[in-house]
Amino acid sequence: MLKSMTGFGRGEHEELGRSFTVEIKTVNHRYTDVSIKMPRQLSYLEDKIRKYVLGSISRGKIDVFITQDKYSEEDINIVLDDVLASSYIKALHTLRDKFELTDDISVSMVARFPDIINVTKAEEDKEQIWNTLFAAIESSMGNLMEMRTAEGEKLSQDISTRGKYIKSVVSKIEERSPVVVQEYKIKLEDRIKEVAKDVTADENRVAFEVALFADRCSIAEEVVRLYSHIDQLEDIIKQKEPVGRKLDFLVQEMNREINTIGSKANDVTIARYVVDVKSEIEKIREQIQNIE
Repeated sequence: MLKSMTGFGRGEHEELGRSFTVEIKTVNHRYTDVSIKMPRQLSYLEDKIRKYVLGSISRGKIDVFITQDKYSEEDINIVLDDVLASSYIKALHTLRDKFELTDDISVSMVARFPDIINVTKAEEDKEQIWNTLFAAIESSMGNLMEMRTAEGEKLSQDISTRGKYIKSVVSKIEERSPVVVQEYKIKLEDRIKEVAKDVTADENRVAFEVALFADRCSIAEEVVRLYSHIDQLEDIIKQKEPVGRKLDFLVQEMNREINTIGSKANDVTIARYVVDVKSEIEKIREQIQNIE
């Protein structure tokens, strides 16, 4: 089943006081390009996140946005420097007694002095952080893949419909091809009669010219290959693995065959059919640019 390269997924997970929000956005791209934006303290997990993303997505421009919404109480330590606080308080008492000042020493005053209270990060439980973050990533990826699959289904239906239409037009080209040779023979005979009214046309010479023309404008091989490409198109869009590059190559081959038919057919009606087919192939090519 086809998957679109365009999609968006959002996931959240909270556990043991920690909460993460993950958003993944993908757009079409010729290659695979992953960009991860997250808090600096989580940078040690970047390689794990990248491997997981690349295990699920094979092509496209992928932007991953990670925010940490809540922190566990265990992530932070508040440390009081008792010795330093005691020294500050003694100094304040000395200042009070020496200059006979009003005693307005308070907790909030002492706490404002440098280095009385220090905030430090506790030793992180890296496995627990990863498990919580991964749950949010997995949820986001699930939503993303659901959207990409739904869009891929629409692309698949569109490509299939266009492929069937192309096949019907190629069938008309195939039917028209022998008629072109017959019309050429009639035109050739009429031209000979017009130029040499009293001279009987040399049937062998006419037959030779018609055979030459038929060989020159024969499109049988191109039609057969084009039919084959259309059948392959239908088969490929049913495959489960990423097929964007396969389809891109196949459409190039289809375009090559129809161009050859257009250059060889030497017929106005077939030329119109060729334009019609080329228009549909171009629309398929545009759709394929969004397929993984």
